[in-house]
Amino acid sequence: MQLGGLPIEHDVSAGTWLADAVGRSHWSTVGSLVPPVFPAYARVLHPAYRYDGDDDVEIPWAEVARLNGTVHHPRMQWPAVTRGWEYLHEDSQPPTWDGIPAEGHLPGTLAARMATVLARHTATPERCFFGRWAGSGYDAADLRDTPRLPLPRARDVVLVRGRVEDAVRNLAPEPSEQSANLWWPADRAWSVATDIDLMCTYVAGSRACIDDLLDTPGLEALPADPADRVGHADDPVNEVPPR
Repeated sequence: MQLGGLPIEHDVSAGTWLADAVGRSHWSTVGSLVPPVFPAYARVLHPAYRYDGDDDVEIPWAEVARLNGTVHHPRMQWPAVTRGWEYLHEDSQPPTWDGIPAEGHLPGTLAARMATVLARHTATPERCFFGRWAGSGYDAADLRDTPRLPLPRARDVVLVRGRVEDAVRNLAPEPSEQSANLWWPADRAWSVATDIDLMCTYVAGSRACIDDLLDTPGLEALPADPADRVGHADDPVNEVPPR
């Protein structure tokens, strides 16, 4: 069996090191998503979108913050930046943005830009592991007997093998769309996580790797720390609106 055209990895022990590392961190922190054993960390924000005919124009959080008079900072959260919980799943703020940032899914455009950078910071770009959350309902029956890498908070993933550029693949059956929720190279040079409940992706790696990501055009990437809290209500600068 395959996911997104990639072969399923039945020996999930390749991810034991990662599962053990994130399992030692508090569930609400960056360290529970990517191992808190790396020198540096980044948070890549998924863009909002403005619909322009048949095109979806990426709108960075910085522009949304300017619209709402809120502060753009590394630990900002979408409800606080937009001043409303309703913007998590509905509504929009035209003409600035029409579509919310993808939740639990790394858009393919961002995955491609990130993969180009990350390939430069591993000795094994041809040997990577990708984990997709096993709790998705669209193919649960097909994956019932597939080995899973156990992760905290019921985030268990099914693993596939591929090259770093395969980060752009859709690991869900059409017409559904789902990126890898977790990926890393065989040499463990870095780790990437897109939690199913978040509108951003976290990356852990060397200082050079993270600096490279932070400087990449087309990525709204900000520095992060393993102790940073990741919940939608965990904005320490902007006022979090009442639910």
